[in-house]
Amino acid sequence: MATGFYWDEKCFWHAGGNYALTLPLGDFVQPLAAGGLPENPETKRRLKNLIEVSGLIGDMQMRHAPAATWEDLARVHPETYLTAFRELSDAGGGELGLRTPFARGGFEIAALSAGLAKGALADVLTGDLKNAYALSRPPGHHCLPDWPNGFCLLNNIGIAIEAARAAGLARRFAVIDWDVHHGNGTEAVFYDRSDVLTISLHQEWNYPLDTGALQDRGSGAGEGYNINVPLPSGVGHVGYLEAMERITLPALHQFRPDVIIIACGFDAGIFDPIARQLCTAETFRLMTRQVMAAAQALCGSKLVMVHEGGYSEAYVPFCGHAVLEEMSGSDKTAPDPMADTVAKRQPSDRMNAVFSQLITEMALELGL
Repeated sequence: MATGFYWDEKCFWHAGGNYALTLPLGDFVQPLAAGGLPENPETKRRLKNLIEVSGLIGDMQMRHAPAATWEDLARVHPETYLTAFRELSDAGGGELGLRTPFARGGFEIAALSAGLAKGALADVLTGDLKNAYALSRPPGHHCLPDWPNGFCLLNNIGIAIEAARAAGLARRFAVIDWDVHHGNGTEAVFYDRSDVLTISLHQEWNYPLDTGALQDRGSGAGEGYNINVPLPSGVGHVGYLEAMERITLPALHQFRPDVIIIACGFDAGIFDPIARQLCTAETFRLMTRQVMAAAQALCGSKLVMVHEGGYSEAYVPFCGHAVLEEMSGSDKTAPDPMADTVAKRQPSDRMNAVFSQLITEMALELGL
């Protein structure tokens, strides 16, 4: 079976404004020549361009998917929110939450982004594909049921999971979010559920500033099924792999999901403009390898990646290419041009020992 790659040109056309990086424009904040929010089409478009130039595209099945339907969206988001979003989109665009501007047609593009995640998950669960990557844009992991924030307008993964449940394709879902920011939206959607395990590895107090604590474990039936791994600034290759090995993988083996879904952000990468972690393309390659081994052992290799953040236009494509090489087993490579440099910029052995002790303490507190 093949690896699927889901994309749509219209997702690159999502547009927002009124920001310079993440600063709202105002009397003393002037627009940037390169545009507004760091969430722009180029990181995603350049990833697709790179897999074409390297030839990796020939070793995957390139697919489109229809937009998520209103019924799909309403399983996660209240109709009052969906109606307000669609009406403002039809009226020319605007902003409903925090740092989530959109232009006319933004509702339809966001539904298409969710549809890519939905299609990828369904095709893996039915056995049509070995695994799949959805190049979703706008991203989704910050979007709460009734409040969009952090560039996210609809919760793509939540919508995909609920559609798969409704179709009877799976019962137990594990979501690993290695975007550098806390996956507060996906956490909120499933916080009181025991059929969805949510794990977020993130830079502590980056965004949002008030969520993602280790002690937030879920509520009611979902108690213990939400895991936060807040990592201090400066954690790099060794620390991320250890956090995966010591916390994420044991939690997966305890839960035994029917499928594993990755909220695949690349903003823990060393060159990201709005984060302070030191991951490399090789980090993302090896984390993918770790999760693929777990998926093979637990759920017949069923694995879906859904693109989230990552804002270095130059470096994100190499991180994404490394992930896709692993997923597809392709021999088409795009070597990291900064590999030697980023290896030398990793934390010292002394700092890795500090991070290791912190990860050990978190694992013990989580009972893993």
